[in-house]
Amino acid sequence: MQSFEHELKFGELVIGVDEVGRGCLAGPVIAAAVKVDKSIVNFCVNDSKKLSIKKRELIYSALIEHFEYAVGIVDVQEIDSVNILNATKKAMEIAIRSLNPDLSLPIIVDGNTKPFQSDKIHTVIQADALMPSVAAASIIAKVTRDRLMKEKGSLFPHYNWQKNAGYGTKQHIDAILEHGICEHHRHTFLKKIMS
Repeated sequence: MQSFEHELKFGELVIGVDEVGRGCLAGPVIAAAVKVDKSIVNFCVNDSKKLSIKKRELIYSALIEHFEYAVGIVDVQEIDSVNILNATKKAMEIAIRSLNPDLSLPIIVDGNTKPFQSDKIHTVIQADALMPSVAAASIIAKVTRDRLMKEKGSLFPHYNWQKNAGYGTKQHIDAILEHGICEHHRHTFLKKIMS
């Protein structure tokens, strides 16, 4: 189980931030920010990629009931316009500023790039595997995005977004080659596939 000791270096109340969807062929990039204290360890959080769908959903429901959080979403049109790195930074900034508008609390971001300049932001590589604040954010972001892609996927069932969430699985790529792309696909990510 993760402990809160890494977070305590920054403060007793911190904001964890993570994103999901950077490598997808379709759908938005989504970031979540969640305000937590040491009680977060009681929720058995872990990197969202290491949890089963059922467990992730259960933990998500508990997290959003007990902690303040915010989500930032950047759509495919903006991803294609500004590139995925800048779109990811924007999604994180939206989530952070929605939750912590005065930037008064320490902010821990997964990775090595700050979404914007502030001495309150601390980047930690693989923070989602080490720090429960960021693991909680990863779960909120992942469940939010998976639900959104299932909703979009109901209108485009041949892409199987209910299972692949827009990632470049063989089935998804085969469906793109057979049916073409739709408005939820990232054109800049598909140049090699469509050429």
